[in-house]
Amino acid sequence: MTRLAVDGLSKRFGQFDALRAVDLEVSDGEFLGLFGPNGAGKSTLIRLLSTLATPTEGTVLLDGEPLGEASDAVRGRLGVVTHDTMLYDDLTARENLRLHARLHGVDADRCETLLDRVGLAHRASERPNAFSHGMRKRLSFARALLHDPDVLLLDEPYAGLDQRAAATLSDVLTDVSDRLVVMATHDFDRGFEHCDRAVVLDRGQVQLDARADEYADHGAFERAYREAVGLEGT
Repeated sequence: MTRLAVDGLSKRFGQFDALRAVDLEVSDGEFLGLFGPNGAGKSTLIRLLSTLATPTEGTVLLDGEPLGEASDAVRGRLGVVTHDTMLYDDLTARENLRLHARLHGVDADRCETLLDRVGLAHRASERPNAFSHGMRKRLSFARALLHDPDVLLLDEPYAGLDQRAAATLSDVLTDVSDRLVVMATHDFDRGFEHCDRAVVLDRGQVQLDARADEYADHGAFERAYREAVGLEGT
């Protein structure tokens, strides 16, 4: 069943086309890995899917309803992690999650569960401005999961994480494998490990869209990626 549908999606900044007529359909429970070089349009696509930006052309549909016109209730079915952690530095880690819980009608006990799940229970009474980049990212991930969203949209979630934190994130992503996930990443190894489907963006367009099981391992996919973006033989 198609849950998320992208039709002719374009985003222009002045004379620069960040995305050009992108079409995608993502099914319920599918994990889509979004790969591409810097400037390919990955972050722009995540921001459009999450309604943090407005497309120049095209539409995004969630269960057939245009997200650009969606109610807060529909947007509440999305969990989002971007480069901007969207945390309040004047609140503690726990208070950040409890604020989000109140907005979504979630029991406060779930905040403690998520803090423990991302390895921040022992720092829950501290403010995020005392955290490292990786810790802020983990708290942002807890916030995105707090209301048990149907769709997770992740922009470079592994960036800035040490090996232990990255392993924790991989475990969490395995736990949410029953929902639709779109993850933009430069990490071929971890990205390929999780995804059911791999999409390569370059110059704002889809250059490759394939099932992950078409490749023997992430090395085979990386070779296909290099060919798709014109790096083969360089």
